[in-house]
Amino acid sequence: MRRDFDVVIIGGGILGSSISYFLSFLNTTKKILVIEQAHSVAFHTSGRNTGKVHAPYLYNPEKKKMFAKAAFHGYEMWEEYSRLKNIPFKKDGVIEVALDQKGTLVLEKYLKWGKQNGLQENDIKLMDKEELKKIEPEIKCESALYVYKDGSTDYSLLTGEVMNDSKNNGTNFVFDTKVTNIKKTSNKWKITLDGEHEIFANFIINTAGGEAIDIAHKAGIAEKFTDVHFRGEYWKAPKEYNNLTKTSVYSVPEYPDYPFLDPHWIIRVDGNCEIGPNAVPVFSPYGYNKTENIKEFIPKTLEMIMSGARKAIFDKQFQELAINEIQSSMSKSSMINRVKRFLPKIDATKITEKGTAGIRSSVINQEGKFVPDVILEGDSMSFHILNYNSPGATGALPFSAYVVNYLNNQGLFTSENVDAQCGTWKFSKIIEKLGI
Repeated sequence: MRRDFDVVIIGGGILGSSISYFLSFLNTTKKILVIEQAHSVAFHTSGRNTGKVHAPYLYNPEKKKMFAKAAFHGYEMWEEYSRLKNIPFKKDGVIEVALDQKGTLVLEKYLKWGKQNGLQENDIKLMDKEELKKIEPEIKCESALYVYKDGSTDYSLLTGEVMNDSKNNGTNFVFDTKVTNIKKTSNKWKITLDGEHEIFANFIINTAGGEAIDIAHKAGIAEKFTDVHFRGEYWKAPKEYNNLTKTSVYSVPEYPDYPFLDPHWIIRVDGNCEIGPNAVPVFSPYGYNKTENIKEFIPKTLEMIMSGARKAIFDKQFQELAINEIQSSMSKSSMINRVKRFLPKIDATKITEKGTAGIRSSVINQEGKFVPDVILEGDSMSFHILNYNSPGATGALPFSAYVVNYLNNQGLFTSENVDAQCGTWKFSKIIEKLGI
C-alpha cells in the first residue's frame, strides 16, 4: 500500500463509504483511502440495523431541519440507487402506535412534523383504533400513525455497491486494519496502522462510528465528550407470524431523552419478522459477547467515571432503565412482552431463535446529558462526525453530500468540480434540494 494520501477516511460504514463516493466523483486526481478495521464495509452498525428507510416524521422541522431533509431525500436516493443496482427495496410503510392518550398527543405532533417536512396527505395518516382495526386487526392500541412512505432494504448490499462505485473512481479501501495512533507531523498526519505500519495524510475524515470519539480524542478533538455503547438484540419470529401484520409496527418511546429503544415489530425486506431491538449497556463498540466486554470493562468504566458520563450512569432513572434493558437481554419474555402490549397474539414460547445484534454508540457531554444530534468537530486538517445515529442509514447519501459541500465551503478541503455528475445524481442538485 502506498504511504501518502490527500484524504484518509477512517471508518467504512455507510457514512464513510458514502462520503468516499462523492469525493471520488468530485476529486478525480486526489488520492483517497478508506480504512476499515472489519473485513468488509457496513460490517457493524450500518449492516446490523432493521433495514428501514424512514420518512422524516420524527424530526422537529425547526430544530432538525437538515436531518429531516436528509431523511426525506435519502428515501428517494436509496430507492433510485436500489433500482439501479437491482437491490430489493419495498415501499411497505410503518405504523407507530400509541397505547394511551399521552402517546396520541405525540402522534399528533409527529403528523404535524411529517407534513412540515414534506410528506403529503397520502404519505401519512393519523387513525383511531377502530379505523386501524379494519386494516390491521391484530394490533391493539389507542391510536396509530400510518406512514405509507416508509421502506425496507438491505443496507449491507447498498453500502457494498457504494464502495464499488467509489473504488471504480480510484478510491483505495483497506480492511482488517485498525488505526492505533494519529499524530501531526509537519503539515501532515502520521497515521499508525495495527501498531506498526505508518501512512501519511493531508486531511482526515473521521466516520469511525463506535470508535469515532476515540479517534477524535487521538487527534486532540472533542475531548469534552465521551461515549457509551448499547447492544441492540433481536428475536426472530417463526414463519407462521410472517402475515401477522402488513407492515412494521413501532410504539411511541416512553423515554425519548435516553437512547433506550422500545422494541418494535419488524418486517424485513425479505419478509421475515423480528422483535427488537432493546438497548443493553455494554463496554465496547464491539461488545457482542462476554469476552470483549470483560476485556474493556475496567478501561471503559474508568473513562466514564472521569468524564461527564459519570453524571449519567449515577442518575437513578438511567440506572433503572439500564437494569430493565439488561433484564430484557436475560429474559426473552421480558423483551417480547413489550411488543405483546400492541400485538397480543404473539406467543413467546414459539420464538426461539435470536437475530443479529448490533451496537449503537451515544455521546454524552460534560453535563452528563445524552446528545441527541450529530456532532461535527474539526480543525484545519481534520473533520470528525460524532454521534451519527440520526438521520442514520436513511439519510447517509444526502448527509454525506452535505459534509463534502461543507468542507468545500469552509475551505478545509477543496474539490475540483462541485458540479460533477455523481453517478445518477448531479452533486449541485443534491445540495440544492437540501436547501443549504
